[in-house]
Amino acid sequence: MLPTALLTDFTFLLLAVGIAAEPIVIHRAPVSLPLARRLNVTGSHDLVRKDQARAKNLVNVGKAKRSGADSVGVINTGTHYEAVVGVGSPPTSYTLLIDTGSSNTWVGAGTPYVKTSTSQQTPDSVSVSYGSGSFSGTEFTDTVTIAPGVVIPGQSIGVASKSTGFDSFDGVLGLGPVDLTIGTLSPDTNTPVPTVTDNLFDQGTIESNLVSVSFEPTTESQVTNGELTFGGTDSAKFTGEITFAPITTTSPSSQHWGIDQSIRYGASTSILTTTAGIVDTGTTLILIATDAFKLYRSATGAVPDSTTGLLSITPAQFDNLESLFFTIGDTTFELTPNAQIWPRTLNSAIGGTAGSIYLVVSDIGTPSGQGLDFINGYTFLERFYTVFDTGNQRVGLATTPFTDATSN
Repeated sequence: MLPTALLTDFTFLLLAVGIAAEPIVIHRAPVSLPLARRLNVTGSHDLVRKDQARAKNLVNVGKAKRSGADSVGVINTGTHYEAVVGVGSPPTSYTLLIDTGSSNTWVGAGTPYVKTSTSQQTPDSVSVSYGSGSFSGTEFTDTVTIAPGVVIPGQSIGVASKSTGFDSFDGVLGLGPVDLTIGTLSPDTNTPVPTVTDNLFDQGTIESNLVSVSFEPTTESQVTNGELTFGGTDSAKFTGEITFAPITTTSPSSQHWGIDQSIRYGASTSILTTTAGIVDTGTTLILIATDAFKLYRSATGAVPDSTTGLLSITPAQFDNLESLFFTIGDTTFELTPNAQIWPRTLNSAIGGTAGSIYLVVSDIGTPSGQGLDFINGYTFLERFYTVFDTGNQRVGLATTPFTDATSN
């Protein structure tokens, strides 16, 4: 790996942006990019299985970091987000999966890596296993173009010589904590690889080492309906104040974007007492510990649907469905009944029946007390603005104009 002075960083989920070879512009103001979501499930139970597999691997990642073992990344391609990123000078465009559960950025799964005058091979090989996929190859440093005028020279890039599980993409753009990269290089197994966000901050392009994300509820399977902001927040995307919670000290959640929270159903039914879990853009559903899931199922009267793997409720039960309340620090966030259901116009995409009502709260697959007892996934984040703050080791949440939307 080349000296860290040569390294710099990146961006999250976006649609196609114009990629042009331009000199670095010192913005200092936040850099915002549009985000694109695509639903990618292929049959019954597919969505739940992918989320539960991701949850299992997130636990493995945390345990590996705590024990000093090599890194294991995680990717969920059920609902994924894509960024078109330029690499090299002149840049070649690559479509990358965006992932807050891993931190390495790499290319070459589809479009071949094109060496240019800015490409520098390092002495290291690089490899990451994602549970449902993997890549291995060589580390390069190269110029990365996020958008016109937003350029990172010397960013570490893995160049895949072998990859599995990424048939529709060119690689991954990792936005997780930098320590997740330790153990991914060889022979520099103890060397962290600065992420794109780290490098944008270090080179002075952004003022703060953080990235904020805005999603919106949607009834379409493929849509540009969000925004990623590096270095700050976009006040037009949230309402009220942002509540910040420190990264939890409980492992393995502490190795990720982990926080402590409790969950209540309605006025007085405790679903999950204060415990550790994570906020994750790469998980589609809201996953909670098995014992909490049983309490939620009992409170709602829902029954398991044998086709989708989700809980199902009748129209009458939906009329009586109460809100879920997530208490994080001193702030309680209300997830309305409409926010708890899968968009009914997308039932066929998950193998469901037209007109049926499916809940987006599902079983994480393990009992509470494991150190990762919930995942607030995409279906939670599309109702709340989220800030992943590396500089201050915290996660921020705020309500949005879509918190109370009834579009589902």
